[in-house]
Amino acid sequence: MVCILRTAPAICKAKCKAKAGLAAALLCFSVAASAADAQLPGTTNVANATNTNAASKSCRGTIYLTFDTGSQSQAEFIASTLRKYRIKASFFLANEKTTRGDYSLSPEWGGYWKQLVADGHAFGSHTFDHVYVQSDAPDGRIRLKPQFGAQAGQSLLWTPAQYCEELKRVDQRFLQLTGQHLDPYWRTPGGKLTPGLSAAGAACGYAHVGWAPAGFSGDELPSEKFSNASLLQRMLRDLKDGDIVMAHLGIWSRRDPWAPANLEPLIQGLQQKSFCFATLREHPLYRLKK
Repeated sequence: MVCILRTAPAICKAKCKAKAGLAAALLCFSVAASAADAQLPGTTNVANATNTNAASKSCRGTIYLTFDTGSQSQAEFIASTLRKYRIKASFFLANEKTTRGDYSLSPEWGGYWKQLVADGHAFGSHTFDHVYVQSDAPDGRIRLKPQFGAQAGQSLLWTPAQYCEELKRVDQRFLQLTGQHLDPYWRTPGGKLTPGLSAAGAACGYAHVGWAPAGFSGDELPSEKFSNASLLQRMLRDLKDGDIVMAHLGIWSRRDPWAPANLEPLIQGLQQKSFCFATLREHPLYRLKK
């Protein structure tokens, strides 16, 4: 079973649970994210892109690690692991509640983000209040529901300009915290797009970044049903040149966290296959002009 991205996340998850096994759930979560980028206007297909320039002669290909904010429970571990292996990744930021009791873009996290900037990573917007899209309205507005902030849980109708401001709120806060602007990248919470939302992001100057089917880490799935070992095995088997990997800096609901068990073995396994790593700044579809 494959869920398309226009399917509401809750419905998609429910359908996945009705199907037994790892493959069905992973398809539901990950094929959708890349399929929408290929089908909707103003977006690009990131799943099958290959990098002809970023990989050196010693590289079989390039993998692009990306991390979305979340509970931040694994944020320090992920940063130190990337530093240990001298790997550059890309981060998508929203102002999410953390296990510390603060928020991921609060001043307390300024030092963390500054260090990641110094380490050479790339950064994009994940919407400030982690805003989920619901549908396009007939009048050109977009129906959305923020997860955090003053309007959390409310179904709202925004113009494309209002959505653009939401994307830029992350950039403004990031500039305050680090002295640097975001890169012109954007990822919707849940990876869901609509034609109206896609057009709004493109008009705002942001390129939407999904992930490859094989790049879905599975860190959002219940560990009771989807073990870290099975998720790691699938990624090492299926990842290929040009694939974008998506994981989080912490997930509230997963009992057995993905990153401590899988990030280092994933890096080591891919390096043993002669894969290299780069930020989205080097991806052929998102490479920044110099």
